[in-house]
Amino acid sequence: MRAVLVVNPKATTTSERSRDVLVRALRSEVDLSVRYTRRRGHATDLAREAAEEGVDVVVTLGGDGTVNEVVNGLMAAQPPTVTGVPPAQRLPALATVPGGSTNVFARALGLPREWPEGTSMILEGLRLGRSRTIGLGRADDRYFTFCAGFGVDAAVIHRVEQARRRGRVSTPALYMRATFNQYFFSSDRRHPAISVERPGEQTEDELSTVIIQNTAPWTYLGEREINPNPDASFDLGLDLMAIRRLRVASTARTVTQSLSRRPDPHGSQVLRLHDVAEFTLVSARPQAFQLDGDYLGDRQKVRFTSVPGALRVIC
Repeated sequence: MRAVLVVNPKATTTSERSRDVLVRALRSEVDLSVRYTRRRGHATDLAREAAEEGVDVVVTLGGDGTVNEVVNGLMAAQPPTVTGVPPAQRLPALATVPGGSTNVFARALGLPREWPEGTSMILEGLRLGRSRTIGLGRADDRYFTFCAGFGVDAAVIHRVEQARRRGRVSTPALYMRATFNQYFFSSDRRHPAISVERPGEQTEDELSTVIIQNTAPWTYLGEREINPNPDASFDLGLDLMAIRRLRVASTARTVTQSLSRRPDPHGSQVLRLHDVAEFTLVSARPQAFQLDGDYLGDRQKVRFTSVPGALRVIC
């Protein structure tokens, strides 16, 4: 079995020594090539090249951003054609070793948070041939694995990214401060500008912020799951939760409901849609936009689609 390990050398929870241990462990099971990312977007190129070389597995060592880039590279690849084989079977399987600060995708697959335990589980999956096929989301021409955001949550991610470039460490406290500052000082809470358009359905308008999920949870606050759309699943379409007006009391209630042990966000200011195949978000003014925890700029229109049975993962 041939495999490529795509390594983000800036992964926050691994060192050069731990990477060497991982490489030796993987080489005990597969014929392994190791490739390091050098810039943002490089993992996409490496994954596409690996798929077109006909490797069997692409392994990532990094955070959710690295996983997202690799997935987009795999989905853009033109692998050797095999007649009568489903699309997901023509692509290499994906194995994810958690190496970032949060690792939402890996944890949603049931992998342990720490990389040594995650590596052990992946090695067992490779030995036993254990995999599952999952669906992906797509926003315009880019795929995502677990979440997207349009509005406040994406603006918070942008703030955190700016802080990290100034040398700050990504922690739950940093995200909490960024959320507080964005909500109270930078959000237009009185004039909701976003609409949700669906084929054959009435438009839902006057929305302030929108969270889209391809699985649950949406993210973690330390070890605590945050679940705006608790029924989201890799095996279904996309789930959406929007807040109409960012009033302090109703927004605080929605956040509390999302953090509950039995999450069920609801109320007059909450819109939720489950298992949706296609929709478009349109805004009267530019909104911050993120996929899988990476800020991608401001947009006024994004089309979302569910892509079922898109990719095999080792878990």
